[in-house]
Amino acid sequence: MNRNDVWDPFGTLRRVLWIGGGQWAGKSTVARLLGVRYGLTAYHYDYHDARGHNDRRIARRVKLGEPPADPDPDATWVNTTPQDMAAETLAGFPARFEWALDDLRALVSGRPIIAEGWGLRPELVAPITDSPRQMVVMVPTGAFRDRQLDALTRAAAIGHDVSDPAQAQRNRLERDRLVADDAVRSARRLGIRVIEIDGSRDAGAIADIVADHFSPYLPPPEGEDA
Repeated sequence: MNRNDVWDPFGTLRRVLWIGGGQWAGKSTVARLLGVRYGLTAYHYDYHDARGHNDRRIARRVKLGEPPADPDPDATWVNTTPQDMAAETLAGFPARFEWALDDLRALVSGRPIIAEGWGLRPELVAPITDSPRQMVVMVPTGAFRDRQLDALTRAAAIGHDVSDPAQAQRNRLERDRLVADDAVRSARRLGIRVIEIDGSRDAGAIADIVADHFSPYLPPPEGEDA
């Protein structure tokens, strides 16, 4: 896929600013802060992927000859390896990215759109942008990820009824680390900026760093004259 091959009827995709990276790095918070500051439309990949794409997920399983129902939770989270979990997640991202692009195509805004989520992978985004500067990748350090697990209830919950919640959580966290590491390797190969989140700066300071990176594409902040 290259930029000229992507259907973009309203020119929306050409104006998207992308935040990818690892789970629990603060991507959603930064996107919200920048959305309010600059009057941007924020697209939260995880929310749409979990709630708006299930019909497509089922249709894809049927097309592949798989059962339409979700796999057994133990098979997914307990009786597998983090390496296999990461490989399956990475293999599924391209199809899920196309669903996100469909969502974004339907948005029309007088200002740029900022899209964030772990499925917005550097190798998928890079071919449809004019410059690597239209994307950043945020990844948490191990210590910051642990802090997020203590602070955020949703980060510490599997959300599925499994026989061994502790093993499922260990598998999930290692999968997340592997997927994040892959995003970093991909970003560096493509010349996309990586921002490591270690907790030494608050969300506002990280938003300032991301805003500076995106500055060629951002309008003046809300309430300021151009």
